[in-house]
Amino acid sequence: MSPEIKCIIIDDETKAIELLSERLKLLFPQISILGAFNDWKKGLEKLRTESVDILFLDVSMPEKSGLDFLKLFSTIPFQVIFITAHDEFAIQAIKFSAAGYVLKPIDDYELSFAVNKALERINDIKPKVNNEVKQPQSLKIGIPNVKGIDYLRPEEILYFESVNKYTKVVTRDYSIMSSYNLAEFRKIIDANLFVQVHRSFLVNIQHIKRYETNGLLIMEDNMEIPVARNFRNDFLNEFSKIGRIAGGKGKETE
Repeated sequence: MSPEIKCIIIDDETKAIELLSERLKLLFPQISILGAFNDWKKGLEKLRTESVDILFLDVSMPEKSGLDFLKLFSTIPFQVIFITAHDEFAIQAIKFSAAGYVLKPIDDYELSFAVNKALERINDIKPKVNNEVKQPQSLKIGIPNVKGIDYLRPEEILYFESVNKYTKVVTRDYSIMSSYNLAEFRKIIDANLFVQVHRSFLVNIQHIKRYETNGLLIMEDNMEIPVARNFRNDFLNEFSKIGRIAGGKGKETE
């Protein structure tokens, strides 16, 4: 009986593919490697023609980076684990909800942590698919304001900013000044999507462009948001879920 979990590997370094394949066969014999490619085009063809559970993807490759490669998919129906020698792209990997970000040379603990996280996600999803239970899109959040109530999907929101007793809700295209204070939004947001980084800011981790070692977040709208010292650990713990990240040693802004 063939294993239920299927994966492919895309990495321009043949030696890296061989080493990863060896570790996977040793640590996770239940995972079947359907293919390993050092050409991203061949890997793309495989992903488009076969059902795959996990993609192990290098970040730095000729012609197209791993991050750009994922942008070719309107939706990503598989778990992604980045295997890379470069730690500076971890924040960007968050946007793709990566299950892991493992640095080369591969550490067995980090690899196991990432793969186990991917397997947990797959196990959460598969029973729903098998039972043909369709989940609705994420519920919208009501944003009370002077004109009424605007309803936004959480993923549309870049960040919440406290302004006196009100809250500015910022999207890519516009902002809304809400009569709710920040504490009210903390009660209704998805804690897996938003994290508080300052007493005045809740940010959507999927819309972070960069974390600078001086304690600043750069959002997709180029807004600079300080990460206060008392929120720093919670913020970085979100990223520890996908492995080690760059930075974090600079002085934080309060």
